[in-house]
Amino acid sequence: MSAIINHVNEQNSANAFSGQAPVFDEIYGGDTIISYKRERVRRHVMRRAKPGSSMLELNCGTGEDAIYFGGRGFKVHATDISAGMLYQLVQKVSAHKMNKRISYELCSYTNLAELKHKGTYDLIFSNFAGLNCTGELDKVLASLSPLLNPGGLVTLVILPKFCVWEALLLFRGKFRTAFRRFFSGNGRKARVEGTYFKCWYYNPSYVIKRMRKDFELVGLEGLCTIVPPSYIEGFAEKRPKAYQFLRKWENRLKTKWPWRVIGDYYIISLRKKS
Repeated sequence: MSAIINHVNEQNSANAFSGQAPVFDEIYGGDTIISYKRERVRRHVMRRAKPGSSMLELNCGTGEDAIYFGGRGFKVHATDISAGMLYQLVQKVSAHKMNKRISYELCSYTNLAELKHKGTYDLIFSNFAGLNCTGELDKVLASLSPLLNPGGLVTLVILPKFCVWEALLLFRGKFRTAFRRFFSGNGRKARVEGTYFKCWYYNPSYVIKRMRKDFELVGLEGLCTIVPPSYIEGFAEKRPKAYQFLRKWENRLKTKWPWRVIGDYYIISLRKKS
């Protein structure tokens, strides 16, 4: 029964993001804090990945990261369950003439055993909480090692169970929003383009515990712990000095406890043992 429920949720999330795909870049592309988040994630990867790495990207979306890494010498195989998102990626690959650098495949990260291009890869990458759209993250994590070369890297960007910015909403009387992550054992409803699906939240300890047999932790940092999350719309544009001040402090504290685990997201990298 749980397998059926998870399959239905995957299809709902695929339909939701396919519906949003044509306007996704228009909605989010010009946002200062979203650009900051992408910059942070990419910098994290570039510091740890080998030049010219082969990358398997999960939940690639419209292909912004695939284009970025492909343009820096990576060979990227981009995957997504959303046909609409993958269509946007295909258009970008053609426009940027990156057909030799970027390949693509419609595939769910919960079903990587059926991946046509199994690699092996130097890097597996998932950005901006795509992995929070499954209640079977343990299954996904267990499937990564066979797809990686020895010494290969996994970098994931995930929503944790506690976000300090959301907790502050308690003081505005928004109790359900303030603690929606913490009390989300059976998943929380989300809605995109009028379609509902569930999201789950996972702390770094969840990922580390399930991967420690074959992997060692090589990087963990909080993202939007001190800098406000992007859903606080217009903060950076309306308060540029405050934004730069908070950005400076987040950069200093991003790897320190508790800041590395209480952000809107965390970035975690693990290296496969040789």
